[in-house]
Amino acid sequence: MAKKVSKRFKELLAKVDTNKEYSLQEAVKTVKNLKSAKFDETIEIALKLNVDPRHADQMVRGSVILPAGTGKSVRVAVIAKDVKADEAKNAGADIVGAEDLIDNISKGIFNFDVLIATPNLMGLVGKVGRLLGPKGLMPNPKTGTVTMDVAKAVENAKGGQVNFRVDKQGNIHAGVGKVSFNEEQIGDNLFAFIKAINKQKPSAAKGRYIKSAALSLTMSPSVNLETQELMDLR
Repeated sequence: MAKKVSKRFKELLAKVDTNKEYSLQEAVKTVKNLKSAKFDETIEIALKLNVDPRHADQMVRGSVILPAGTGKSVRVAVIAKDVKADEAKNAGADIVGAEDLIDNISKGIFNFDVLIATPNLMGLVGKVGRLLGPKGLMPNPKTGTVTMDVAKAVENAKGGQVNFRVDKQGNIHAGVGKVSFNEEQIGDNLFAFIKAINKQKPSAAKGRYIKSAALSLTMSPSVNLETQELMDLR
């Protein structure tokens, strides 16, 4: 049975040329014109990469600080002790703990969006790795969430850091701002995000790195992006 398309969605589709690949500038203008929800919709980018993440040398993973921020408040938890715990609290971490925090996670309490840990306590974190992994919350040095500089990590997480990781099908999906942002802010965030993706291109990846890309809002149809322009961003 065919999925019924709402009148609202049909009206939005009429504003998009589905056969066209838009430049970034055109795409930003178009998606801002697709706002239809009563809340501040997230601007989302989806990329299909020409990589096979089943091979370790083709994994694409990292983080980037978006210049204009993400537009949302981020709850940060830090697993640290003593001086490092104090540094995390002073930097604005929402939750700081060690064994007590691990115990809460083991009970299924996830009252945070980002988890940071000092390297010496990663043994503790490993005990709940099977719970954190599927939620994308496992601290990792590549995303700056396993570090002794917990203050800087908290500031980054609060200030617009976005972590990305390619899935099994070679896709990356991320929020890069809010529709309430102006076009320059959205453009700056997109440039920063795509440059970070290009920087992580595996040497083992052959052929066209970005196979396809699209920009959309939380409640809107997608706008296809011109992939060559994206791959040229350095």
